[in-house]
Amino acid sequence: MINAALYDAKPYDCEYFERFSKHNNIDWHFHEFRLSAKTAASAAGMHAVCVFVNDRIDRACILELAKLEVKLIALRCAGFNNVDLLAAKELGVSVARVPAYSPHAVAEHTIGLLLTLNRHIHRAYNRVREHNFSLNGLVGFDLAGKTIGIIGTGKIGRIAAQIFRGFNCRVVAFDVTPHLDWAKQHDVEYTQLESLLQNSDIISLHVPLTPETHHLICRETLQQIKQGAFLINTSRGKLVDTTALIESLKKNHLGGVALDVYEEEEGIFFEDHSEHLLQDDELNLLLTFPNVLITSHQAFLTQEALSEIAITTINNIVQFTNNKSINPENKLC
Repeated sequence: MINAALYDAKPYDCEYFERFSKHNNIDWHFHEFRLSAKTAASAAGMHAVCVFVNDRIDRACILELAKLEVKLIALRCAGFNNVDLLAAKELGVSVARVPAYSPHAVAEHTIGLLLTLNRHIHRAYNRVREHNFSLNGLVGFDLAGKTIGIIGTGKIGRIAAQIFRGFNCRVVAFDVTPHLDWAKQHDVEYTQLESLLQNSDIISLHVPLTPETHHLICRETLQQIKQGAFLINTSRGKLVDTTALIESLKKNHLGGVALDVYEEEEGIFFEDHSEHLLQDDELNLLLTFPNVLITSHQAFLTQEALSEIAITTINNIVQFTNNKSINPENKLC
């Protein structure tokens, strides 16, 4: 029997991991709290721990896991910026992830956010529920003919670009490692970042969080964005400097902003805070702007994505504990 602890567990996590573990001999221990150095003692007796984006897997946490002889940290996500990989290597703890679950899920949510924000669907929905059928203030624009700037053309960015091409948009892209054959096939133009910012009507972020991409959208780059452009981020919150973003919104420089991620979302997103005041002044301010739409890191949340996350994570754990090689694409150390 494989003992595994899953942290920051939500009902959908439990449902999908239990569903796909029936024949894999895994005894899951679900914890609603997050894994950190303070809670690591709960991993005693576990072969593996399963964590998500807001678990804090720093050196102190990994040290505690190593003392408990936990051998594998299984991420049920693609991003790993919350894990100290150097410490894991030094302490002999392996780390695996789910590099791609459903890129369509995130790409499609990107389009959904843009359509909702542009056509004021969320505002119209609330009006109609109050029997207000006025159309005043609900004017949007056609996507056809607009220039879409895709920053990052990994799997998600490429699918998003292809969907936008289906709207008859012109798509320009920036990536440090461009996919030239794909771009030619789908009539996507690679360009430099500065040119993309200056010429795009809509900018969509699809890059991982690294030291190089931290605050990619900051005061300097926001000033380069054309007046009235829309910014969409379904990637990582810390790609965007929130303070600079608010300044730009106050100046009416950006036409609209749609976010599925937020710079300081840890401890806020995935939780219900409806019964008390939200102790984040910048997020509170963002929520007051009529041209800002925020969802709570839900772009991944489809049946297909949850299934793939569970299956891949379970396979990583089973392969590791049975002394078999984890798929090289999944193994981080």
